Amino acid sequence: MKYWNLKKVNQSTLDKTGIIPRSISRLFEKFKKELDPDAELEALEEFKVARYQTFASVQYIIVLLIMPILINYLSKNFIFNPCINYFWNQNNHSIFLNASQEERAFAELQRFEEKLHFEILIGQVNDPSSTLINHRMTEKALEIAAEYSHESYNAIINILADFLSGTIFISLLIISKRQLSILKFFINELIYSLSDTAKAFLIILFTDMFVGFHSPHGWEVIIEIILRHFGLPESRDFIFIFISTFPVILDTIFKYWIFRYLNKISPSAVATYHNMNE
Repeated sequence: MKYWNLKKVNQSTLDKTGIIPRSISRLFEKFKKELDPDAELEALEEFKVARYQTFASVQYIIVLLIMPILINYLSKNFIFNPCINYFWNQNNHSIFLNASQEERAFAELQRFEEKLHFEILIGQVNDPSSTLINHRMTEKALEIAAEYSHESYNAIINILADFLSGTIFISLLIISKRQLSILKFFINELIYSLSDTAKAFLIILFTDMFVGFHSPHGWEVIIEIILRHFGLPESRDFIFIFISTFPVILDTIFKYWIFRYLNKISPSAVATYHNMNE
């Protein structure tokens, strides 16, 4: 029975949207099942299938989330960290991986110098000699150098560990195609079972968050964090080009999905979305 259920699930995920909305077709199917003398047995069978789908989907989601994170953590601390630490200490390495790190380091040192001169002018430094100033500037420069050297060191580890965990994640998706089909069907049923108001609310929330008026500021912060995480140069031109093109592409894909699929599956949800968005 389990294999028959999986086959049925896989077939359901591949069904294309017809001319008649899914809500109307489900109404006729429900009416037909109620007149069927074997409706009770079929209802019990459907309950078993739904329970199996839920259990398999939750289990698969947990595996997809935990495995890459666990691999990332273990590889960072027990594989890449000792290896990179050995080569990093053995060889003469550069403190900065890119010009963006240099700019941030020099700006931080300049702010410290300006703060030090300000403290001297207001009398907070008791002995404002050139020797003291040079000593404090040297200490701050060494502190900044150690900080950015550690940042560069972590960036190399992040690249290796994230690449390995990403490979594991993609491998899980490729290997477990059956579980992926069950998960797709489970998500589709979960979304389409929502009320029209809930669907419209989620649509508006998603669009305003990722392609709305304030989304470029969020995308800018996200891209800067990602670039800094991998030790890549924080090019302002690249960031501005990305936030001026990617949200537009995402918005186009989203509108096409509404026009192509959601409008046929749940036209009332689309109408509610337009009314709420006005």
